[in-house]
Amino acid sequence: MSSLAALSPTPFGRLLTAMVTPFDSDGSVDFALAGRLARHLVDEGSDGIVVCGTTGESPTLTWHEQHQLIETVRKAVGSAVKVLAGTGSNSTAEAIEATREAAASGVDGALVVVPYYNKPPQDGLEAHFRAIARAASDLPLMLYNIPGRTGCSLAPSTVSRLMEYPNVVSFKAASGNTDEVTQLRMECGSRLAVYSGDDGLLLPMLSVGAVGVVSVASHLVGRRLKAMIEAYLGGQGAVALGYHEQLQPLFKALFATTNPIPIKAALELTGWPVGSPRSPLLPLNNAMKDQLSEILTALHQT
Repeated sequence: MSSLAALSPTPFGRLLTAMVTPFDSDGSVDFALAGRLARHLVDEGSDGIVVCGTTGESPTLTWHEQHQLIETVRKAVGSAVKVLAGTGSNSTAEAIEATREAAASGVDGALVVVPYYNKPPQDGLEAHFRAIARAASDLPLMLYNIPGRTGCSLAPSTVSRLMEYPNVVSFKAASGNTDEVTQLRMECGSRLAVYSGDDGLLLPMLSVGAVGVVSVASHLVGRRLKAMIEAYLGGQGAVALGYHEQLQPLFKALFATTNPIPIKAALELTGWPVGSPRSPLLPLNNAMKDQLSEILTALHQT
């Protein structure tokens, strides 16, 4: 077997949930509910929890809130479960500080998003991630490429150069196409663990070398996603395809408008009072909520 065909490691497991941040009715973070939700997600199949990522509404959290959330989730799930902290910023100095603080909190890794809004060229992106990797050299990093939100994309050739740092171990691919996985494996080989950043593309990405997913839908269907991954890895392609097709309506509904608006509504519908998103995001409109409710009811019956 060639190095390109080799299986990649799974530094954080295969099913990671990008956890929402629960808010009280007054908009403050509900830390107690965050701890309970994190434990529930683990019980439902998650190998790891990503705190303070996009789904966790990191742009509207203060640094103090983020630090307290990380500590809350770490304590809630214990040491047997991987906890990653979202520490990215469009300021290199801020990202370094946040990553160092996360490391001191005892997390297992950091999810570091491509700098947004200022649209640096590739050499600027490389310098940004090099500085973070050097500053937190003992903390495993997951680079996060989501050009639809950041306005620029981290090229596979740039990732390849960054892999001279041993703590650059994984990559969240959220560009919306499977070719990104292929190009990353061609440039970086099998040492880089690529995770799908899109629930709907999990199965296609597994087929071209991804190791798992950083999921939103796992708040609701963690056991089914885990079963789909295990079926695919176990050579049961038809079973995996069945799960993929069964879950497509939910995947589409959860991204019918800006994440995490739909998933917070879905959690409310299923008995988790996680509150509305913080402004400038708004609660899900009634028409979309009704459709989401129908999908959840249908899934419950299957």
